[in-house]
Amino acid sequence: MTGLGDWTPQALAVPGEVRPVVCAPEPVLSRAGAEVDPNSAETVRLAADLVATMRVAPGCVGLAAPQIGVAAQVFAVDVTGHPKAVTVHGTFVLCNARVVEATRWKAGREGCMSVPDLTGDVKRASRLVVEGELPGAGRTVRLVTDAFEARALQHEIDHCAGLLFLDRVAGAHAIHQRKVYL
Repeated sequence: MTGLGDWTPQALAVPGEVRPVVCAPEPVLSRAGAEVDPNSAETVRLAADLVATMRVAPGCVGLAAPQIGVAAQVFAVDVTGHPKAVTVHGTFVLCNARVVEATRWKAGREGCMSVPDLTGDVKRASRLVVEGELPGAGRTVRLVTDAFEARALQHEIDHCAGLLFLDRVAGAHAIHQRKVYL
């Protein structure tokens, strides 16, 4: 197991299609996604679609397959340029990811494209070790990260498990109406 190395979404050599994002209470968002074969053509296409869809959504730092209606354990993350990011691995997609180690728990505000009107305060690990498979690369990676990228990874892994950030808040007092800026 290694880091991401020279893997990039462009290495997929598959053009991504922008797909519609589903919103709660869509049933696919509340059921665990199936594990996938990271080397199948279907998974590689799904990975490319996730990256393409994420890139056209302003402020989006992660997107999971259930958010585009596919009950699968695949997600994309890119926190590049985010002011809360410390460690940044660029754009990447992981399949069948699992948390290996989680420490330094901190509360922070989260939002989600599938819950567009709300944000919530969620306690997450600020130091994280995750293992997952790179689509089309035929290898498992171990990713060590922190701060905002750690939060984004946990948020997307939760989506793959059928959980929304709303399932992680401490109560109604930790849910907030999203501010709209005109």
